Amino acid sequence: MNFPFLDKWRRRHSAEQDPGLAAAFKDDPAGVADLLSECELLRSHAAAAGLELDDTPASLAALDQLLPRWRDDPEVLPWLGNDAGLYLGTVVVRTVAGAGWHVWPGGSPVVRLASGREIPVVEAGLDWAVQGAPELSQVYAEAAEA
Repeated sequence: MNFPFLDKWRRRHSAEQDPGLAAAFKDDPAGVADLLSECELLRSHAAAAGLELDDTPASLAALDQLLPRWRDDPEVLPWLGNDAGLYLGTVVVRTVAGAGWHVWPGGSPVVRLASGREIPVVEAGLDWAVQGAPELSQVYAEAAEA
């Protein structure tokens, strides 16, 4: 169906859209980094398994050893994968010299290394949550040696 009034409404409201994460990052990079580091769903799943996430590379290796019970719940899987990627990014930013958060104009957060290489950590987290590979500790090791 074609509703001409909807086209006018969409054009008017598309210009009023929220600028998103990229604009927020530009205004307050430290605040956005704090927000990205929360990873509440991942932290609660880890705590339920007896694992404390302390933002260290060792905690990434410990996450890799967890039984992937989240794969049984298709509603939780993408959210947990997103959190895993953000946690991976948090560990890299806090422990690898010269690494920092960067947000692409579309809103995707990545970690930019001192070399200029960008790691799409959310994609890595989703792959880890769904397939178990690459392991989070492996992605971290590659970032740390770069």
